[in-house]
Amino acid sequence: MPMDFDWTMALGSFLVAIIVGLTGMGGGALMTPMLVTFFGVSPLAAVSSDLVAAAVMKPVGSAVHYRQGTIDMRLVGWLCVGSVPAAFSGVLLARALGHGGEVEDIISKAMGVALMIAAAGLVFRGYLSRRAGTDPDAADEKDGGKAPRVTVRPVPTVVVGAIGGVVVGVTSVGSGSLIIVALLALYPALKANQLVGTDLLQAVPLVFAAAIGHLLFGDFRMEVTAALLVGSIPGVYLGSRISSRAPGGIIRRMLTIVLVASSLKMFGLGAVPLAWTMTAFIAVSAAVWLVLRHRTARALRAGADTVKVPPDELVR
Repeated sequence: MPMDFDWTMALGSFLVAIIVGLTGMGGGALMTPMLVTFFGVSPLAAVSSDLVAAAVMKPVGSAVHYRQGTIDMRLVGWLCVGSVPAAFSGVLLARALGHGGEVEDIISKAMGVALMIAAAGLVFRGYLSRRAGTDPDAADEKDGGKAPRVTVRPVPTVVVGAIGGVVVGVTSVGSGSLIIVALLALYPALKANQLVGTDLLQAVPLVFAAAIGHLLFGDFRMEVTAALLVGSIPGVYLGSRISSRAPGGIIRRMLTIVLVASSLKMFGLGAVPLAWTMTAFIAVSAAVWLVLRHRTARALRAGADTVKVPPDELVR
């Protein structure tokens, strides 16, 4: 291991990788800003080293989900048709643009809006379920984790993959955050852990394509990638083990938190204000969730009391 190995960077990548394994997103949106802000790595070097590390990290997380059966292979195939060639092209575009300026700023702001909309969508879906008198957490657990059979829409899925691929090649952000937003919109029937598993696996060839491009044309730094890998491999494995087995309600709440945090980061919010904002957001969300859960449980009990079950049915 090189003498200038940075254990602090490895610890940071471990924490980020847990989030990646849990939610399928946060790698580029959190890892790259961490490298630039806290460790003084140049933006292009941060993107290049992060993508090469992700090419090793993503297969670890997706393998865990594959064993648990929480991946829709048809969606993975159509996403890769668009994302793999687009990711390599995005690297060349990043090189031509000099990796800076107004284009990247516009991409960041647009992704910030998309991430916030996706977070609001998750919250709204949970609210509608509770208002209808059902507990979304319990509903997620009824099927025993079995994947719902969704109707694949090839053309929009390929387009989503292509757009995500270009953005990943330019900024290293998007393999999780941007594509998971689109999957939420296109396939609302997917469970939370299946959404995470499918997104992690589709990101493997996408990140490989972008990583090869950055190895050839970017600013890859071995010492940065080594530190990222030491922390990220155990982190993503741990996060993936939890998300592949955890109830859908927990994963959905984690997704919402990471979506909001990533969105605020895209808008340029600093580390300290972001930490305080997310602390307040989590506290308020927890209070609201407890109130709504109590009301839902009370409504379900009231509904059960009104249903008269014949004695012979009870025997059965």
